Amino acid sequence: MSRRDRTCIALVGEDRGHRSHQELNALRSQLDVRTAWVATDSGTSLEGFDGIWLVPGSPYADDLAADAAIRRARENGIPFLGTCGGLQYAVIESVRNWLGGAASHEESDGVADDNVVTKLACSLYGEVRQVVPSPGTWFADLMGGPFEGTHFCNFAPTPGAVERLVRAGVEVGATSADAPVQLLRWPNHPFFVATLFQPHIGALAGSPVHPLITAFVDAAAGQR
Repeated sequence: MSRRDRTCIALVGEDRGHRSHQELNALRSQLDVRTAWVATDSGTSLEGFDGIWLVPGSPYADDLAADAAIRRARENGIPFLGTCGGLQYAVIESVRNWLGGAASHEESDGVADDNVVTKLACSLYGEVRQVVPSPGTWFADLMGGPFEGTHFCNFAPTPGAVERLVRAGVEVGATSADAPVQLLRWPNHPFFVATLFQPHIGALAGSPVHPLITAFVDAAAGQR
């Protein structure tokens, strides 16, 4: 059995049959590693998984379990990809447990002074935007130029939260006209990346696997 055959990635979240989840299930057959859905309220241990993907679909059935999955990946060098809600929760977890301070989500906690994720001025639910990699970043090298990104989101990190993360070394890897943060990459980690756009959209139509997903899978396989 090859190293990639032994690699297994946890898809943390709930398969609710949403278009995004249908796309994700279509993508699974295109990858050369194993994947397994791990519902946040299942009580399933993430021990033994080589990568953790916090998938879209927040709020999760168990937000505390989602936070624990993020922290496990961040503190133990486990390759992590967070998409849409995964990005939002990665920001919250990092502010709480890495930077230190209160952090809440407007969607689940209501409007509060400690919101680090708030409602977008204009919804990006079902919207396609040109995503522009930030010059000189790892992501710019990976992509080579702008591309069309699909979104199913109404919430995003606040400028203040992003500023704190950037001061701590997090890299803003991509932006778009109405979403100043499209990708964040955490420092001092083999692979800890979160996006507002959903890179797996297109799998149902047979589109090539997005380079970001390929990079994530490669990082997970490298754990073997």
